[in-house]
Amino acid sequence: MALYFGRDMLKVFKDTAFYGSLESLFQKVKTTLPPESIKYLKNVEQTLHLGMKPYKEYCKFKEILNRVNDAAINRKSIEIVYYTMSRKKKTRRRVDPYRIWFFNGTFYLIGLCHTRNEVRIFALDRIKMLHQTKETFEVPEDFSLEDFTGPSFGVYQGEPVHIKVWFHPDVAGYIKEKIWHESQQFHPQDDGSIIFEADVAGADEIRFSIMTWGSKAEVLAPASLREDIREEAKLMASRYESPIMAEESQPYGRTDERPLKRG
Repeated sequence: MALYFGRDMLKVFKDTAFYGSLESLFQKVKTTLPPESIKYLKNVEQTLHLGMKPYKEYCKFKEILNRVNDAAINRKSIEIVYYTMSRKKKTRRRVDPYRIWFFNGTFYLIGLCHTRNEVRIFALDRIKMLHQTKETFEVPEDFSLEDFTGPSFGVYQGEPVHIKVWFHPDVAGYIKEKIWHESQQFHPQDDGSIIFEADVAGADEIRFSIMTWGSKAEVLAPASLREDIREEAKLMASRYESPIMAEESQPYGRTDERPLKRG
């Protein structure tokens, strides 16, 4: 039943070895269920739906995904050509694949990067070439996926930083009802607003999250994050200061930007 409830989420893995294996397992388990259970599952299918967006079409990267998984299982080091999105650059690296991590719609490889001599995170769909070597490795006994990923607000890693954010009463309820980080603390205010505090590894990712709340959120600390968001807000405001030009006569904004389409 648990497998059945999660089948919608498993569609993210379609056309990968993971999806085929799980679907095969489900079909085998289904044959052992009595008729009344099959009827119940069909009724549940009409009422329960689990969705996951955004996600990537991993059918395009199934070969890389399968080969990384095979290397991780057999404890074989791999040589990869990796595309770093922020620097728009490809680099060649040797990595010991410790774990494959699926988080927020994306598959990641977590492993020891011999170039940096430290454990790093790589998005699997940005691996442009992969070669499995004959060299074996052992995952350190003291390595813990939970300990490694826990301090981060999401995927990004960085130096520890204490975050303090004020949220307007209109959105305070939405903030309080979720676990955003294991270190989070909420401080209700007399006017119905709340102050959110947490100790996270790096501020880049939480910056993106805070900005989705617009004027309903205000960073109180650290000062560097507050300044980053202030500068970003100024840049965003400048985008809207000029009227939209007719796309038939002139390009919109900078020459490297696509024009907006108005419906």
